[in-house]
Amino acid sequence: MLSLGYPGSVLGFRRLSLRARMTLLYGAVICASAIALLGVTQLLAPGLLEHGGQEAGGPDLTGAVTPRPLTRLPLTIGPSAFLSIAAAFAVIAMLSLGAGWLIAGRFVRPLRTIITTARDISASNLHRRLGVRGSRDEFTELGETLDDLFARLEASFQAQRHFIANASHELRTPLTAGRALLQVALTDPEPTVETLRATCEELVELGGQQERLIVALLALASSQRGIGQLECLDLADIAGDALLARQEEAGRHGIHLRAALATAPVTGDPSLTESLVANLLDNAIRHNHPGGQAEISTALTTAGATITVSNTGTLVPSDAVQDLFQPFRQLGTQRTRHGTGHGLGLAIVRAIADAHGAALTAHARPAGGLDIEVIFPA
Repeated sequence: MLSLGYPGSVLGFRRLSLRARMTLLYGAVICASAIALLGVTQLLAPGLLEHGGQEAGGPDLTGAVTPRPLTRLPLTIGPSAFLSIAAAFAVIAMLSLGAGWLIAGRFVRPLRTIITTARDISASNLHRRLGVRGSRDEFTELGETLDDLFARLEASFQAQRHFIANASHELRTPLTAGRALLQVALTDPEPTVETLRATCEELVELGGQQERLIVALLALASSQRGIGQLECLDLADIAGDALLARQEEAGRHGIHLRAALATAPVTGDPSLTESLVANLLDNAIRHNHPGGQAEISTALTTAGATITVSNTGTLVPSDAVQDLFQPFRQLGTQRTRHGTGHGLGLAIVRAIADAHGAALTAHARPAGGLDIEVIFPA
């Protein structure tokens, strides 16, 4: 079966380097321009490619040369002329390829530098940057875009390493405590029902801590994965249900709950939105002081549906507010334990807000506590 070979030629051309392809294209353009120039010359000035002549002698004056009108004779191309033209085209082709090679090298050099540097950057040295400088052209924009990408990757890897280390510590601590309790119970020479019951109760509590931590980790992973389904919701209804479910816990901590719930319709994931409101309220109740207050309000503004949660509590430095939204962070850069919390609540809130494209702002209150506002887009 015959094969024309054209696809193979195309594939062979594509396998060439970018500089080689640019050189061939530049050479073809220059050669085509030369041929087109000759064609245009023939059309606009045909006499340049023809020559004239004179006829000698005449009947009136013997031996005298009588001028005759110029006669245009077509230009004939003999073998020598053909070779001269072919040689000229060969020279033009060589010169065009050489010029194309130099021009292509000049344009490809920044790209080669970017490729070489990007290959050297790996997960262990993401702190390096391309640092492409020069005129504001496409190569400079490409270098700056890659530098931004490497910066985000570096931050992501660092956050991932910190998250794994903190999660491992949080999961290992209850296991270590449970093993210690079991070892003490086994080495007790005269165990009683009361001591064994107390040990079992402590083990159940440690198991509950692990279960709550795993649930929080799953909620964080689900919120970072993105929105599963969109439904029309009302933040006022979700906040009202969350308040009723936490009245007893607030009473045990001596926290006074206040609400100002106005209709605030949003389009979002039901489970994630409920988790956002629940974690905001849990944070306001657990990180408070006895006799403190927690306020929640919803409203519909020109910016969108808004939910605001404010609480009294410990004085938070203004420069440490953003650290509270990092996983396993509760105060500054230290991982502290308050009650049954693990420092994941506000991290879940931020992940859910980002998944919905909502604007999250938090401010430290002068007397202690936080003001947190989440604005869902209209």
